[in-house]
Amino acid sequence: MKKLTEILGIEYPIIQGGMIWCSGWELASAVSNAGGLGTLGAGSMYPEILRDQIKKCKVATDKPFAVNLPLIYPQVAEHIQIILEEEVPVVITSAGNPKLYAPTFKEAGRVLMHVVSSAKFAKKAEEAGCDAIIAEGFEAGGHNGREETTTMCLIPQVVDAVQVPVVAAGGIADGRSMLAAMVLGASGVQMGSRFVATFESSAHLHFKQSVIDAQEGDTKLTLKELTPVRLLNNPFADQVKEAYLSHATIDELKTLLGRGRAKRGMFEGDLIEGELEIGQVSSRMDEIISARDVVERTIKEMQEIKRKWSGEL
Repeated sequence: MKKLTEILGIEYPIIQGGMIWCSGWELASAVSNAGGLGTLGAGSMYPEILRDQIKKCKVATDKPFAVNLPLIYPQVAEHIQIILEEEVPVVITSAGNPKLYAPTFKEAGRVLMHVVSSAKFAKKAEEAGCDAIIAEGFEAGGHNGREETTTMCLIPQVVDAVQVPVVAAGGIADGRSMLAAMVLGASGVQMGSRFVATFESSAHLHFKQSVIDAQEGDTKLTLKELTPVRLLNNPFADQVKEAYLSHATIDELKTLLGRGRAKRGMFEGDLIEGELEIGQVSSRMDEIISARDVVERTIKEMQEIKRKWSGEL
């Protein structure tokens, strides 16, 4: 099996998750320049904004970077056209079936990865022609799988099910968790929440501060009747809890969610009415640092642990 770093053309097997409202060109280019794979989050970008972000990213780095493309969004065809025209080398699809779009990307010579939450869908993604699979446990922030399989259980299941490299995601924020994922068979890791709390992230400072202030148990997976999403506790999350206690219907939940809540919370910094999507691992983060520091500290810690183990074995 070809190494993930060789497939992606990067130094370290660390991928930055393409979180909505947090993953602009500043963050993506910084991660790529540090040796990982930076990712633009197309899920919160209109087509013309995505093109602009890609152009700026290409100016800021000469290293490979990716675009995360949620397949459920209505403007996916326009996004794909822009990705092809701007010659983005790596595409990460999510929230849908990559089978329809894989031939287009493969014919254009792009590296294609797909995010899954189960071994079943990992097999389908491999059959569709994906070069690697990103297996995301339900510890992860944002939209999540309905299976609620944790990263510890999911990674070995997916690794055993496919022949392509597997990237572990969900609950990973440092060298310890990265090494654990590799021991489980992963070829690399994707980190989202850790990169939210970086200087280069486009998230609002109020949101970044709330992330590093988060304590154990401060996130919950909810709104499963719509699309499962992990939210940080705040007054809006309390409204969701109250809606469930009053046996709200699906339509009532949709009305409560409305439109633009994630942007309001994560990008504009409204910690009261905004939707704050973040992973469980936020409780282990206590400072805002640079994207380069995230990459370098993670690799250094992982290597130090490996050396320690080598001396003890």
